[in-house]
Order: sequence, then C-alpha cells, then structure tokens
Amino acid sequence: MGNPAGVKRDFVALEKRRLEAINLLGKSDLNQAEVARRLHVCRQTVSRWADEFRAGGREALKKAGRAGRRPELSEADRERLQELLVQGPEKLGYETPLWTCARVAHLIDNEFGVEYHPGHVWKILDDLGWSCQRPVGRARERNEEAIRRWRRVEWPAIKKKPKPKGAR
Repeated sequence: MGNPAGVKRDFVALEKRRLEAINLLGKSDLNQAEVARRLHVCRQTVSRWADEFRAGGREALKKAGRAGRRPELSEADRERLQELLVQGPEKLGYETPLWTCARVAHLIDNEFGVEYHPGHVWKILDDLGWSCQRPVGRARERNEEAIRRWRRVEWPAIKKKPKPKGAR
C-alpha cells in the first residue's frame, strides 16, 4: 500500500490519483476495496476521498500544495549562498579551506539571518549539488621510508594470524 514509486512528492500525480478513484467509484460497479487495490492505497483512504468528494466536490480533492514547513531560504537566497560557497571559506574569513556544516550554518545565519541546525545544513548543501569531500593532502612530516619499514617488519609481527587447521 502507500504511494507507488515516484508519486510520493508529486502533488499533481497525487491529485490525479484522488480524482481517478472518484471516477472509478462513480462510473463502474467497483467497490472501495477494489479501487484501493487498483490504486495501491488503503481502503480507508478511498473512503476518506469519497467522503471529501461528497462534502466538497472535485475542489475538495485538488492538490493541497507542498507539505511541511516552507523553506526559510528563498531561491534567490540559495543562489547567493551557492555564490558564497564557491568563493571558499578562506575568502569569507575562515582559517582553513574546508566547508563544514557548522561553518555553512554560521554563514547562513550571518548572511541571511536564518538559523539552521548544522545537521540540516547538509540537506541544503545536497539540494545545491554539493557533496562530502575529503582533502587528499598528506602530512609534511610523513616519512615514506619509515612507513615502508613498519609495513615490512612491524606489521607482520602484530598482524593476526590464522589458526592452525584443527585448532579451537
């Protein structure tokens, strides 16, 4: 049951499905249970749609619009945020060249006066097409010869060895 794949947030498709249910109920001898099976929803959902239709007609089944709270950043704000992110954190006064969710939340608060939890900032960054990146730099103090020696000598000594056959 529930929404078929791809219908979850498509409000036009959801409205179309509600109207299709009413059409199936009115133009055929199908009962609510059969309509529910055909549309992959619960029988109670079809019953609720039928009640709403009887109370308010087709207008009662029209799309309600976006679910949930309205975003606090407008499209123009998001475009401006994208421009700021592209400039890089150092140009905006941060010490290192890495964006963190906490830094982006701080930037949004300073620039747009909107407070977001750093955990939610990740969703905004994802919507803007940004992804998690890790620096590939290596420590300057890195000693390649010491690493090779450790892998050759010390690692085999501490590496877990398989138990002999038949051992418990």
